[in-house]
Amino acid sequence: MKISYLKYAALAAVMSLGSCSNDYLDTDPTNKTSPDVVFQTTENVKMLVNGLAKIMTAQHIGSQGFNGEGTIKLYYGEYPGQNFRANLKGAAGDQVMGKHFLTLDSSYNYFPWHYYYMLIGNANDVIENVDSATGPESDKKDLKAQALGYRAYAYTMLLQIYGQRWVDSNDGKFQALPLRLTNKEPKDLEFATMADVYAQIYEDLNNAKAFFSSTNFDRKTENFVINKDVIHAIHARAALNRQDYATAAQEAGLAREKYPLMTTEEYQNGFATPNSEWIWSSYGASTEQLHYYSYFAYVGYNANTTQVKSYPKRIAKELYDVLPDTDIRKGLFLDPRPYPSDSYNHDDGIVKSAKAQMNVDAREKYPDLDGAAKVAAYMQFKFKANELPGVGHLNHFRASEMLLIQAESKYYLGDEAGANELLVELNTKTNRDPDYTVNKNGNELFQEIVKYRGLELWGEGFDWFDYKRWNKTIVRLSAAEGGNFSTSLAGEMAPDYGNKWTYKTPNKENDYNHGNK
Repeated sequence: MKISYLKYAALAAVMSLGSCSNDYLDTDPTNKTSPDVVFQTTENVKMLVNGLAKIMTAQHIGSQGFNGEGTIKLYYGEYPGQNFRANLKGAAGDQVMGKHFLTLDSSYNYFPWHYYYMLIGNANDVIENVDSATGPESDKKDLKAQALGYRAYAYTMLLQIYGQRWVDSNDGKFQALPLRLTNKEPKDLEFATMADVYAQIYEDLNNAKAFFSSTNFDRKTENFVINKDVIHAIHARAALNRQDYATAAQEAGLAREKYPLMTTEEYQNGFATPNSEWIWSSYGASTEQLHYYSYFAYVGYNANTTQVKSYPKRIAKELYDVLPDTDIRKGLFLDPRPYPSDSYNHDDGIVKSAKAQMNVDAREKYPDLDGAAKVAAYMQFKFKANELPGVGHLNHFRASEMLLIQAESKYYLGDEAGANELLVELNTKTNRDPDYTVNKNGNELFQEIVKYRGLELWGEGFDWFDYKRWNKTIVRLSAAEGGNFSTSLAGEMAPDYGNKWTYKTPNKENDYNHGNK
């Protein structure tokens, strides 16, 4: 199977922010082909919507490190967080330390802006023009619903990066983003408040639900296609960030209704192929891949890439140590405890000798490790590429996240019994940890939710976003302090650091748009 998308959508997907300010936001998919052709039929528009899916796994801004949603997950969700570690240096190391919040000309600062506004611009064209296409009315509604979903998702992610925590936003009055709802908007556009952007997200999602309900649309096997369940999932995540816990709990429950939690066998199968609980993902097979630029080329333990062979990705020792040994998820990381403590370098975790038993055992248990790959204490075996160099489907929403959104929302709503029950459903009833029990309240219950979000969603792009939402200090301990972060990356990042973890508006936007007051 291969995603079919029009050439102009692909061209829009790889446009560079290195261009001059005049074409900085020239991401209209019709800039290479006449709108009369693009929107002539609903079949053409379907290919354009598939082009939106392709943008999420395309290379951007002329660098192998910026590859759509995979980069967001790693560079923004995991690298600067607490539970994920890799011995990164240079600009990537600075990203771990949160040094790009205020660097307005850095690619780390403007990549998310460019990428998500590219999705928004392409989605806007579908929303505005699909009604004029020739084709069934039901198809027009379904395509518009999908485009509304992409737009709402993009704005949700932008608010997490360039918006303040809701608790710090003065009840949403913080002016975070230009709200571009049509590609006919003037260049000079005043920034909207966070409250207004969230209101638009909710409106887009509710409209999408109504369209899908009117047509009874559902996808077949294409997990990359947005359906009504995906719309509920986007709504749940947006509402959680908005601290609208009643809506978050309700939408998360609706999103996961048809997606049973994966079995332990599925959990140990590499996270590269959609299974029972995947709600939405990006298509990823050898016919549609980014080779050495893909997410799995950076994280898949079996990838034959420098990013994996030289920089094995690991879980933080602090999280690993508090997990029960009965939990199958703990078994997806290399436990150094059975081996002599001097068999690996404690600053970077790397095993010192190929003859060390830890190295021998790891390669025997995981024979698909590249022969040149370094083995390290606490290294991960959760993510495995389906094919080399780093081929795999990229998950965006799954039922476990929705369950954890329900648990966190119930906690904040005062339904502690309900939150406890959900943690049991996640851990005990799935046999992730058959011995798991919980009966906690207050801060102890909250910390339990924090722990199991960290474990269940490790490496999937949530860590930094969660700590920002929680207004919680990130603490990375060095080996000397009882952790396993390299000395250069250890330390604390308090919630008030770096503009309260809020990326400043990139200079490219400021150069283009003079309407922000």
